[in-house]
Amino acid sequence: MQTFERPKIEYTGISKTIAEIAVVVAKIAGPILRRLAWFVFFGVIIFGCAFVWAVGRFVNPLVPWIVRDIIVVAGGLGFVSLVAMVGIWGERKVSGHIQSRLGPMRTGGWHGWLQSLADGLKFVQKEDLIPASADQPLFRLAPYIALVPVICAYVVIPFGASWVFRDRDVSLLFVLAMLGIEVLGVILGGWASNSKWSLYGAMREACQLVSYEIPMGLSLLVPVMAVGSISLVQMGKAQSGGWFNWLMFQNPFLFFAFFTYYIASLASCKRAPFDLPEGESELVAGFHTEYSGFRFVMFFFAEYAAMFAVSAIATIVFLGGWNSPVGDATSGPLWFVAKGMFLVWVQMWIRWTLPRIRIDQVMHACVKYLLPFTMILFVGSSVWQLYGSQFIFYTRFILGGLGLVMVGLFLAGAGYGYVNRGRLVGRLARKHLPGA
Repeated sequence: MQTFERPKIEYTGISKTIAEIAVVVAKIAGPILRRLAWFVFFGVIIFGCAFVWAVGRFVNPLVPWIVRDIIVVAGGLGFVSLVAMVGIWGERKVSGHIQSRLGPMRTGGWHGWLQSLADGLKFVQKEDLIPASADQPLFRLAPYIALVPVICAYVVIPFGASWVFRDRDVSLLFVLAMLGIEVLGVILGGWASNSKWSLYGAMREACQLVSYEIPMGLSLLVPVMAVGSISLVQMGKAQSGGWFNWLMFQNPFLFFAFFTYYIASLASCKRAPFDLPEGESELVAGFHTEYSGFRFVMFFFAEYAAMFAVSAIATIVFLGGWNSPVGDATSGPLWFVAKGMFLVWVQMWIRWTLPRIRIDQVMHACVKYLLPFTMILFVGSSVWQLYGSQFIFYTRFILGGLGLVMVGLFLAGAGYGYVNRGRLVGRLARKHLPGA
């Protein structure tokens, strides 16, 4: 058997200087980060929020528009990167606890919070391989087509009434259009790889996403009719005043439209049980089988950025956006981020709970069940807008009470599971690692 040893890398010139500086910084900062991991983790979040507030409050009126745009774009890219890093780390922790294990615990100290950054540095250093038979220009272009449109969708997503980069009357259509372009990157990557496994995964994505975009769009038309606008800012402002003013609790058609949209959004993000484009158990890794290094990471960044984007739409359109459930006095961007991250966490929860279904079952669920049901919701909501005004108070009371019951049952179940976590899993329970 032949063995291959990779030659040792010798740094020279500026590369050697950078490597030496990195080693010195790691020796100094490593012990500090391990001992103050909790404060660093939340300190970065608090500092980021304070920086954005200070820029918007004091710097924004004093600088030219081009400088403001550069600052906001840099902040948006930083937020997308933070969402992807926290999402990848959270996915491992959620899967670990659901499977009665700990997940990352070492890198960075406190619950392995630096694991995503370590993986990113590892992937950047990996060799960028391109199959000899692949279409090289398209192979290189595909990750960018998958990632860039998702980042562009954040341009019109409002984190608050005045916390939006570009307030447009057609912002909802713009977000859906940007998210729809991602499928082109997936198809392009699978086709350009010249691999049957990649091509199978890409065709599954095309079939799945194009089909589920229809019920997802119909589900969003229900709240659009209720508000009379497709501006995300106007939708958020229309739900101020408390949880009983959120669109989800306005009428029964809006209540069920939230769930149909959320199910369709799982398919649009390639999340289980609709993760057929990847299908690791039967397609190796699906459409990105032939990708490695940084291009592989770009596909993952696009997926987690899209997860928060569709959750942000659900938050703004159905769950009050940045509005607090207890009134306008406590409303703000933190409520928006908290609701969005909660919906992202539910996506992770579903992934590690439900099994993957077959592609024929995916299409069967869309064409025979989800699509007709969203059509009924659309027609029913139209009739409600004409004749349902006299039932608004009773509907809000009933649906609001149902929402409180659902939240109460969730908190009770979560509390019971946490208190009895050792007894529920029996011998599968794992204690924390020493020193973690």
